Amino acid sequence: MRAVVQRVSEAAVVVDGQEISRIGTGLLVLLGVETGDTEKEMAFLADKIINLRIFPDEAGKMNRSVSEIGGEILAVSQFTIVGDCRKGRRPSYSGASPPDRARDLCDLFNKEIRGRGIEVKTGEFQAMMKVSLINDGPVTLLLDSRKRF
Repeated sequence: MRAVVQRVSEAAVVVDGQEISRIGTGLLVLLGVETGDTEKEMAFLADKIINLRIFPDEAGKMNRSVSEIGGEILAVSQFTIVGDCRKGRRPSYSGASPPDRARDLCDLFNKEIRGRGIEVKTGEFQAMMKVSLINDGPVTLLLDSRKRF
C-alpha cells in the first residue's frame, strides 16, 4: 500500500457538487492499494500514519502525532498513487488492486484508525472527487508499505 500524507489545517471532499467530508487540523491521507496487499500492509501504514511526529510541540519542533494533538484524518482512496510512470507517457495501473479488495483494505484502514480513538472521515470509493486542502507547512510525506526496511 502507498499513502501520500499531508499535514493540513483543513481539508474537504466534494462529490457531484456536494461536500461529503471535511476536517480541521489533521492529516489528509491519499491511499493506494496494490495487488497483493494484505491486512499486514494496511496495519503497518495505519500505525505509521497515526504515530508520525509531524505536528509542532510547544517549542515549534515537529514532535507530536495526530493523536497527540487531537487531530482528524481525512482518508481518500486513490488508485492513481500506485500508477507506474517509468515507461512511456501514460501511467500504467496494472499494479493496482482490484476494486473490491481495495475497498475492503481501505475500510479496514479506516476502522483500524477509528479503533485507536482518532476521528476519520472519508471520500467516496470509486467516485469522481474534488479534494481541497490547506497544506500546513507544507508537510507532505510519501509512505510505501513495501519499502519499510
